[in-house]
Amino acid sequence: MATKVAIPFRTDRLVPPGEVLAEELRARAMSQTGLARLMGRPIQVINAIVTGKKTVTAETALQMEKALDIPAEFWLNLEAMYQLGKVRARSPE
Repeated sequence: MATKVAIPFRTDRLVPPGEVLAEELRARAMSQTGLARLMGRPIQVINAIVTGKKTVTAETALQMEKALDIPAEFWLNLEAMYQLGKVRARSPE
Protein backbone atom coordinates (compact mmCIF):
# COMPACT_ATOMS: atom_id res chain seq x y z
CA MET A 1 0.00 0.00 0.00
CA ALA A 2 1.40 3.34 -1.02
CA THR A 3 2.16 5.99 1.56
CA LYS A 4 -0.06 9.07 1.36
CA VAL A 5 2.08 12.12 0.76
CA ALA A 6 0.82 15.66 0.33
CA ILE A 7 2.31 17.49 -2.62
CA PRO A 8 4.01 20.57 -1.25
CA PHE A 9 2.63 23.68 -2.86
CA ARG A 10 4.01 26.99 -1.87
CA THR A 11 3.33 30.27 -3.53
CA ASP A 12 6.36 31.96 -1.99
CA ARG A 13 8.98 29.81 -3.69
CA LEU A 14 9.56 26.82 -5.94
CA VAL A 15 10.13 23.50 -4.20
CA PRO A 16 12.67 21.29 -5.96
CA PRO A 17 12.02 17.54 -5.85
CA GLY A 18 15.43 17.01 -4.29
CA GLU A 19 14.42 19.11 -1.29
CA VAL A 20 11.34 16.94 -0.76
CA LEU A 21 13.45 13.81 -1.16
CA ALA A 22 15.97 15.08 1.40
CA GLU A 23 13.13 15.80 3.86
CA GLU A 24 11.71 12.31 3.30
CA LEU A 25 15.11 10.71 3.90
CA ARG A 26 15.53 12.71 7.12
CA ALA A 27 12.06 11.67 8.30
CA ARG A 28 12.98 8.02 7.71
CA ALA A 29 16.49 8.39 9.17
CA MET A 30 17.75 7.05 5.84
CA SER A 31 20.94 8.16 4.16
CA GLN A 32 21.39 8.95 0.49
CA THR A 33 23.67 5.92 0.35
CA GLY A 34 20.94 3.72 1.82
CA LEU A 35 18.44 4.92 -0.78
CA ALA A 36 20.96 4.44 -3.56
CA ARG A 37 21.48 0.84 -2.46
CA LEU A 38 17.72 0.18 -2.35
CA MET A 39 17.34 1.66 -5.82
CA GLY A 40 20.43 -0.02 -7.26
CA ARG A 41 21.74 3.35 -8.38
CA PRO A 42 25.04 5.14 -7.74
CA ILE A 43 25.07 7.48 -4.74
CA GLN A 44 26.07 10.28 -7.14
CA VAL A 45 22.64 10.05 -8.83
CA ILE A 46 20.77 10.43 -5.55
CA ASN A 47 23.03 13.27 -4.45
CA ALA A 48 22.56 15.04 -7.80
CA ILE A 49 18.77 14.90 -7.34
CA VAL A 50 18.98 16.12 -3.75
CA THR A 51 21.24 19.02 -4.75
CA GLY A 52 19.11 19.93 -7.77
CA LYS A 53 21.71 19.04 -10.38
CA LYS A 54 19.66 16.19 -11.86
CA THR A 55 15.95 15.91 -12.63
CA VAL A 56 13.70 13.04 -11.59
CA THR A 57 13.11 10.88 -14.67
CA ALA A 58 10.31 8.34 -15.10
CA GLU A 59 12.78 5.50 -14.51
CA THR A 60 14.11 7.09 -11.35
CA ALA A 61 10.57 7.85 -10.13
CA LEU A 62 9.65 4.16 -10.48
CA GLN A 63 12.76 3.14 -8.54
CA MET A 64 11.94 5.68 -5.83
CA GLU A 65 8.38 4.33 -5.67
CA LYS A 66 9.68 0.83 -5.04
CA ALA A 67 12.26 1.97 -2.48
CA LEU A 68 10.17 4.53 -0.60
CA ASP A 69 6.60 3.37 -1.24
CA ILE A 70 5.71 6.82 -2.55
CA PRO A 71 4.00 6.74 -5.97
CA ALA A 72 6.11 7.48 -9.02
CA GLU A 73 3.42 9.93 -10.10
CA PHE A 74 4.13 12.01 -7.00
CA TRP A 75 7.79 12.41 -7.96
CA LEU A 76 7.05 13.08 -11.62
CA ASN A 77 4.32 15.61 -10.83
CA LEU A 78 6.59 17.35 -8.35
CA GLU A 79 9.34 17.55 -10.98
CA ALA A 80 6.90 18.86 -13.61
CA MET A 81 5.51 21.51 -11.25
CA TYR A 82 9.03 22.60 -10.35
CA GLN A 83 10.17 22.85 -13.98
CA LEU A 84 7.00 24.72 -14.98
CA GLY A 85 7.43 27.10 -12.07
CA LYS A 86 10.99 27.87 -13.17
CA VAL A 87 9.82 28.70 -16.68
CA ARG A 88 6.96 30.84 -15.39
CA ALA A 89 9.35 32.73 -13.12
CA ARG A 90 11.52 33.61 -16.14
CA SER A 91 8.61 34.62 -18.40
CA PRO A 92 7.34 38.19 -18.44
CA GLU A 93 3.68 38.57 -17.52
